Amino acid sequence: MPTPHQTGTCPSGDVTLAYRRFGKPGRTPVLIIHGLSYFSYDWIDVAGVLAADREVVAMDMRGFGDSTWSAARDYGVPAMAGDIVALLDHLGWRNAVLVGHSMGGRNAAYCAVKNPARAAGLVLVDYSPENAPPGAKRVIDTVAAQPDVFPSVGAAMRYLGVDPESPAGKAKRARFEAYLRAVPGGLQLKRDLHFRDQFRRVKETGERPKLGVDMWQVLGELACPALVMRGAQSDMFAPETAEKVKGANVRLRLVEVPGGHNIAGDNPDGFLAAIGPFLKQLESPS
Repeated sequence: MPTPHQTGTCPSGDVTLAYRRFGKPGRTPVLIIHGLSYFSYDWIDVAGVLAADREVVAMDMRGFGDSTWSAARDYGVPAMAGDIVALLDHLGWRNAVLVGHSMGGRNAAYCAVKNPARAAGLVLVDYSPENAPPGAKRVIDTVAAQPDVFPSVGAAMRYLGVDPESPAGKAKRARFEAYLRAVPGGLQLKRDLHFRDQFRRVKETGERPKLGVDMWQVLGELACPALVMRGAQSDMFAPETAEKVKGANVRLRLVEVPGGHNIAGDNPDGFLAAIGPFLKQLESPS
């Protein structure tokens, strides 16, 4: 049974953002921003634990989950960082600890640099500006293979590498049901097909889309305390990149947590054990 929480929406540019809200006002609130193949639902259990002494919100980024798709297909880093600020304003939060996983980490880091007063701290979950080739290939191949619609929940699960008939698959079925919407002809993943089409172009041309932002420079400009979690078995964040990340800014503290790219999903206890001291340190008088 998922942790009880409230849901809400707020406008931002050409989209409406959806979010899940946990806890009650207390310590510095936490805003969670998911990665490319995830959405706010994936953070429900972890958010419920973090909300024991504070408010926690997990958002659906534009084009994902229950947020609307951008008519202009504006999924650039500045637009997504602007959504974070819009949600902070909507929530009435002066600042928050921003927790970003993978692509969400990129957006959270950019937001923290461009809006330093709004970031009390930053947690980057298996994010670095350089994706390791094995993980990058896995993501490109998987996202590029996404069909317009799936005939069933089970078909969507198999596409994402989960056997719907296995014990693990049966336990995760509710998650996949929440990540699909009914459309003519079947079910559609709650992720704008823009991302699918973008990765198809990468496979066809070999040319990756220009990010338009130097994320190494962004890390170097961070002014708030920051924790970087690397999944010890991650195929996206190479061990050799860890030293480069640590050298990017003295405010960055890096820890390794057993698990793959999806640290909070693979090892929620390890994730909570890593973030707990960081949150506590933020509350300590300097």
